[in-house]
Amino acid sequence: MSQPKQLKITPKVFQMDLDDESFQIYEKETRVAVDCEMMGLNPKRDRLCVVQLASPNNYYSLIQILPDQKEAPNLKKLFENTEVTKIFHFARMDYLFLKTFLDINVNPIFCTKIASKLARTYTDKHGLKELIREFFDVNMDKKNQSSDWGKKILSKDQIEYACEDVRYLVSLEHLLTEILIREKRYETAQKCFSFLPTQIELDKLELKDILEH
Repeated sequence: MSQPKQLKITPKVFQMDLDDESFQIYEKETRVAVDCEMMGLNPKRDRLCVVQLASPNNYYSLIQILPDQKEAPNLKKLFENTEVTKIFHFARMDYLFLKTFLDINVNPIFCTKIASKLARTYTDKHGLKELIREFFDVNMDKKNQSSDWGKKILSKDQIEYACEDVRYLVSLEHLLTEILIREKRYETAQKCFSFLPTQIELDKLELKDILEH
């Protein structure tokens, strides 16, 4: 898998949902990179603000989720399409917000954070920034990670940051899968991905460490 092309990204920005044309483009893919931006990390207090997507062919979309919005039909159809793998970094958090605010059940999933923890046991650094630095020799700028994603008009820097967050995920899936297969941990990773819907339900119930003594 070659490094993602260093091309200028011009995403389509939507309010509330993908348009039908973009939905059809993503639905034809076997995988789609996904990330979410929120006002914070507590779904009881903070809302889902932006969902960003990228196809393997560098088609980018940003969907702004409005306050009190309860559904996004095209996003739901795409994320629940079992023929399209959705690639996240830290799927547990993004899935929790997608389920809480838009009632979306994501399936199937590949999480690069889980994959990294199983594949890259030679390090304890599994953030997206560290993965991109190791595999692509690129220093990712995370300064816009903590910013007001709920505002009506996103800044140019926010849009660029949102696209960068999904730019490398498809390539990372391939690279991490190669290591997982080589180290005979791929099936374990798949079982972890399959458990995520149950983990989300536990998170919503605020139940932790239920397997502990």
